[in-house]
Amino acid sequence: MTTRNLTCATTAGLSRAVRALAREHALDPEVRGRLVLSAAEAAGAALRAGRETGLEWAYDPGAGLLTVVLRTPGDTGPAAELPMAPDAVTEDEVVWRLPAGPPVDDAEEAPGDDALAAEELRVVLAAADALTAEHRRLKDELEETNSGVLALYVQLDERDKQLRTAHGQTLRELEDALRPPLIEADGLELAVHYEPAGTDAPTGGDLYDWFVLPDGTVHITIVDALGHGVTSTRSALNVTHAVRTLALEGHRLQSIVARTDEILYPFDRAVMATVLLARIDPVTGELWLANGSHPPALLLRRDGTARYLEARGRGIGFPLPGSETPLTERLAPGDLLLLYTDGLTESRRDPIEGERRLIEAAHKHLQSPIEEVPGAIAEDMHTVILHPDDTLALAVRLTGQ
Repeated sequence: MTTRNLTCATTAGLSRAVRALAREHALDPEVRGRLVLSAAEAAGAALRAGRETGLEWAYDPGAGLLTVVLRTPGDTGPAAELPMAPDAVTEDEVVWRLPAGPPVDDAEEAPGDDALAAEELRVVLAAADALTAEHRRLKDELEETNSGVLALYVQLDERDKQLRTAHGQTLRELEDALRPPLIEADGLELAVHYEPAGTDAPTGGDLYDWFVLPDGTVHITIVDALGHGVTSTRSALNVTHAVRTLALEGHRLQSIVARTDEILYPFDRAVMATVLLARIDPVTGELWLANGSHPPALLLRRDGTARYLEARGRGIGFPLPGSETPLTERLAPGDLLLLYTDGLTESRRDPIEGERRLIEAAHKHLQSPIEEVPGAIAEDMHTVILHPDDTLALAVRLTGQ
C-alpha cells in the first residue's frame, strides 16, 4: 500500500486535488462530489486563515479501500455537518475510508477539473429531477386516494363509536356484578349512587360493601383505592373482601383496618386505599365508626342540625395503618347518615367548600325518598366539575320501625 500526499494553500487547489484522486480511483461522481465539498468545508477555516492544509491518501488493494486524510492544523471545521460523514476526526485531522478501485493511469485522456465538476453537478441535478418526479407522482396518487381515505376515516370513527358503546356496556355489567345487592334490615333504609370519573371506564377504585352480621347489626364498608380503572377496582375488591371476612369472624371494628393491611401486604404491596367502616344497630340506632384516612361521615339530624363525624385512623398501605377507638353515636328516627368518597366533595378542588356544599345538599333532600337521596345529592354537588373523580355516595336513614 503506497501513501501519497501533498500540501494545499487554497480551497480551489484542495478541491482540484481531491477531485483528481477521487477520479483516479473511479469513485462514483456523487461520492466524489460529496468528498470534494466535505474536504473544502473541513479545511475552509484553516485555509482562510492562511494555514496550509495537508492531503494524504493511500489505497489498500486487499480491502479495496481508499483512505483519505485531511490535515488542518488547529481547526477541522464543522466535521459533524459535512456532506460526507468522516470515519474519524481529531483536533487537526479528518479521515474518510471509501470503497474504491485501484488507481488508473490515464493522465493523457483524463478530463479536466471543470469537466469533472460539471459531471458532479449533472449527477446532483439528475437526482433532484428524480426526486421532483417522484414527489409529483406521490402527490397525484395522494390526491386520487384522498376521498377514499376520508371515507375510511368516517368508517373507522363509526366503528370506534360502536366499540366504545359495547365496551362501556360490558364494563357497566361488570360494575353491576361487582357491587353487592341491596340488603334488607328492619328499621333501616339504604341507598347508594356510583358515578365513574369517565364513561369509558365505569369501574374504578370506589367500592362499598354492606351485610347483616349474626348479631343483627349492619356492617358497611366504604373503600377508595388509589387510581382509576380496573387496576384500582382489583385493589378495592381485595380490601372489601378482607374486611368482610374479618367482620364475619368477629374482629373488633377498630382492629379491622390494621389487620386488613397485614393480610393484603404479601399479595398486593402497591395497594393504597382509604377506608370507612360503619356498624349500625337498627333496633337501638347505635352507630360505631372506624376510619382509615377517609373523608368523615355526615350526620344530618331530623331537626336539620348537621355534623361531620371525625374518627381518627390511617388507611391501607399508609404508614402505621389502623384505626383508633371507634367513634360512637346514636341515630334517631328520621336521621340521615351519608357515607361517601372524596369525588363527591372535591369536584371543585376545594374540600372545605365541598363539605359546606354537601351539608346544604343534604338539607335539601333530607325528606326525599331514600332511593333518590344519594343521586340527587351527587347531582347538586357536580353542577361544576373541575376535578373529575370516581364518586360514591351511600345514604342510611333510621326509620324506627
